Amino acid sequence: MTTSLQPVYALAPGANLEAYVHAVNGIPLLTVEQERDLAERLFYEQDLEAARQMVLAHLRFVVHIAKSYSGYGLAQADLIQEGNVGLMKAVKRFNPEMGVRLVSFAVHWIKAEIHEFILRNWRIVKVATTKAQRKLFFNLRSQKKRLTWLNNDEVHAVADTLGVEPHEVREMESRLTGQDMAFDPASDADDDAAFQAPAHYLEDHRYDPARQLEEADWSDNSTASLHEALEGLDDRSRDILYQRWLAEEKATLHDLAAKYNVSAERIRQLEKNAMNKLKGFIEA
Repeated sequence: MTTSLQPVYALAPGANLEAYVHAVNGIPLLTVEQERDLAERLFYEQDLEAARQMVLAHLRFVVHIAKSYSGYGLAQADLIQEGNVGLMKAVKRFNPEMGVRLVSFAVHWIKAEIHEFILRNWRIVKVATTKAQRKLFFNLRSQKKRLTWLNNDEVHAVADTLGVEPHEVREMESRLTGQDMAFDPASDADDDAAFQAPAHYLEDHRYDPARQLEEADWSDNSTASLHEALEGLDDRSRDILYQRWLAEEKATLHDLAAKYNVSAERIRQLEKNAMNKLKGFIEA
């Protein structure tokens, strides 16, 4: 038994989201037997038509999950589309021998794709990069629906629940409340608003003549100090540093050990002592 299919154009969330939701809700659910038969055809025979029917029958669940992420200011159609990608990944990986329904298996994949989309598009600057930050981002968003601004007790409660440090909770809260700001002022901004744009107070000092002169002097002084410090070393130590750090083709410890008829460990000690003398001379 196969699932009745809606026209393809009606199954892509776009401008007419209401028509899309109506279309996917009209697709019959699969019975346990139907789902297992389709899953086995896909898993054992790579039957793409079976995969298509499994995806279509579960599109309504993606819509349901996507609705729970409506508070992020992103288009519902985009959230559904990303969730559909997760559903297709789940169908591809679904093993009928696991003993669970596809919908239970697919929830993780659907949410993972929606989470990635939100994190990529919610702000210009990413608000969460590590796994712990991502978990904190979505959990704190749900907390903020009930709390205005986290007090100290609430910060520690959230931190204990999620297994993070209190300062991480405060940092994420500040990211959630922050707003993106254009670097240059808007074309229609008045004088007062224009001067509040970062372009007027975040200066680029790279080409400031005074700073360039200062950096050039520092570089010259550092080079002169390094040469003077090298002259203060004995010939062997100076040669070891040159061969190990300054030569175009760097020598190994064993190369220098053979040259001076000592062990590689002795060369390492001489190199370390010479580096400490250089550091002390330059910092003096």
